[in-house]
Amino acid sequence: MTSDGRRRTASTTLAALLLAAGTTHLLRPAPFDRIVPSALPGGARFWTLTSGVGELLLGAGLLHPRSRRRSGEAAALFFVAVLPANGKMALDAHRRGASRAWRWGTLARLPLQAVLVGWALRAAEEGRP
Repeated sequence: MTSDGRRRTASTTLAALLLAAGTTHLLRPAPFDRIVPSALPGGARFWTLTSGVGELLLGAGLLHPRSRRRSGEAAALFFVAVLPANGKMALDAHRRGASRAWRWGTLARLPLQAVLVGWALRAAEEGRP
């Protein structure tokens, strides 16, 4: 497979991840509601559903070559924007005395955001003429 083919596969995989996450946000919002930072205005459900719709739009945008660059850039910003929710999840897990595995998993998720940002930026590059 050419490097261009691998990049298309990476974009498609990231799109699938975003589409799955967006669908999950819409169909099972309660777990996501719990990690919405309380400093945000409005209710947690609003932010859960809004981020779910955003993920669906970003995923769809990554699938189309004409919108891949902008969608990749927007996805990178999205992954930065949701970092506070992931931080809240990690703090809550430690405060509640969750299992050791869950606490470590929530901590491991924090640097994963940097990986997702890089992945989204690679997808954006793929969409450049």
